[in-house]
Amino acid sequence: PAGRLPPLSGRVYGRRWLVLLLFSLLGFAQGLVWNTWGPIQNSARLAFGFSGWDIALLVFWGPIGFAPCFFFMWLMDKKGLRVTVLLTSSLMVLGAGLRCVPVSDIEIRKKLIHGGQLLNGLAGPTVMNAAPFLSTTWFSPDERATATAIASLLNSLGSAAAFLVGPLVVPPPNGTAQLLSHSNTQHIKDRIEAMLYAEFGMVSLIFSAALAYFPSRPPFPPSVAAASQRLSYRRSFCRLLSNFRFLMIALAYAIPLGVFSGWSGVLDLILTPIHVSQVDAGWIGFWSTVGGCVVGIAMARFADFIRGMLKFILLLLLSGATLASTWFTLTCLTTVTHLPLTTATLYTSCILLGIFLNSSVPIFFELFVETVYPVPEGISCGVVTFLSNVFMGVLLFFLTFYHTEFSWFNWCLPGSCLLSLLLILCFRESYDRLYLDVVVSV
Repeated sequence: PAGRLPPLSGRVYGRRWLVLLLFSLLGFAQGLVWNTWGPIQNSARLAFGFSGWDIALLVFWGPIGFAPCFFFMWLMDKKGLRVTVLLTSSLMVLGAGLRCVPVSDIEIRKKLIHGGQLLNGLAGPTVMNAAPFLSTTWFSPDERATATAIASLLNSLGSAAAFLVGPLVVPPPNGTAQLLSHSNTQHIKDRIEAMLYAEFGMVSLIFSAALAYFPSRPPFPPSVAAASQRLSYRRSFCRLLSNFRFLMIALAYAIPLGVFSGWSGVLDLILTPIHVSQVDAGWIGFWSTVGGCVVGIAMARFADFIRGMLKFILLLLLSGATLASTWFTLTCLTTVTHLPLTTATLYTSCILLGIFLNSSVPIFFELFVETVYPVPEGISCGVVTFLSNVFMGVLLFFLTFYHTEFSWFNWCLPGSCLLSLLLILCFRESYDRLYLDVVVSV
C-alpha cells in the first residue's frame, strides 16, 4: 500500500558514504583553519606583528565559538542536517575569506584575521557534535560506530595536519639581523598569504559541494531507531539533567578530554622547561592525534562487529590513558623519581596518552546516544562537548595565574583520567537504541 515503508534491509543507500565524506571534509577543514597560526606563530609575529596575546587569542576563538552551541543543537533538531551544515560551511567560507582581505593597514588586517578565526570557531559545535546524528540518520546499526568515529575524528586530523602544512609552506624567520630584511619579511608574508588563499579555496569548494548535494536525510530511514519519534528540544534537556547515569558519563568524558585539550594546547610551554624544542612538541601533538584517529576508527569498527562492548572498550582506553599520563608526569619530575628523561620517553608517553584519549571520543558519543535514547543525538553530544570546553576554559583560566611552574598542571592529567575511569567502572550501561533496532526489526 502507498505510504508503507520498504523492508529494513532495503533502506541503506550507497550515497551515505558521499554524505559522510562531505561532512568529514568539512570537519577536517575547520580543524585545519583553526590551527593555522600555532605551528607558524614565529613567522606570523614577524609578518603581521602579532603579539603573544594575539597568538593565544587566535587559538582561543575555537572554544569561544562554542558559546552558541545550544542554538546549533536546536537548529539541527528542528531543521535537519542540511540547513545546519550549509549555515556552518557558509560561516567557514566567510571566516576564511575575511582572513584574505588585502588591507594595507596592519591593525585592520589583524582584526579581520581575528574575525575570520571567530567565524571558523562558530562552526565547531556542528562539526564536533553532529557525527552521531549523521550516523543514525544514514547508516545501519552495524556501521553506526564506524561512521561516528570517521565523522568526529577528521576534525582532529585537520588540526594535526596544520602541524605539517604550516611549516612546509611558510619558512621560519632567520634569527640573524642581517637576514631579517624587508625582502625576507615580505617573502614570509607572501607564503602565509598563499596558505590563507589555499585554505579559503578548499573551504569554498566544500561549501559548493554541500550546496549542490547534501540531503537532510535518506528517502527511507536505515533502521527502526532512525525512524522513531524523538523527544522535543525542551523535554530533551529535562531528561538529560534528571538522568544521573548520563551525568556520570558526561563528566567521565568532559573532565579528561577538557583537561587534555587545554594541556595539549600549551604543550610547547609545558615541555620547554625540560628542554624539548618547539619542533619536537609539534611532532608529539601531530602523532598523538593521528594515532588517536587510527585507533579510534579501529575501535569503533570493533564495536560495530561486537555490539554491547562500549563500556569495556572505554575501560581499556581510560586505563591506558591513566598509565600513560602518570608515566609522563613522573618522568617530568626526574629530580624526584630519577626516571630517564629522554626524547624517546616523552614522545612515547605523550603519543600513547593522545591515542588513548582521542580514540575514546567516538566510543563515548555512541554510549551517550544509547544511554539517553530517544533524546536526539545532536543535543546529548552537544551538551557534553560544551561541558568539555567549559573544563578546558577553567583550566586555562587557572593557568594564567599559575604559569611559572607546571607540575600541578601535569598532575591534572592522571587525576582526571583516574576519575573518569572510576566513573565508568560505576556506570551501568544500557543499549536502548540498539535494543529497539534488534527487537523491533526482528
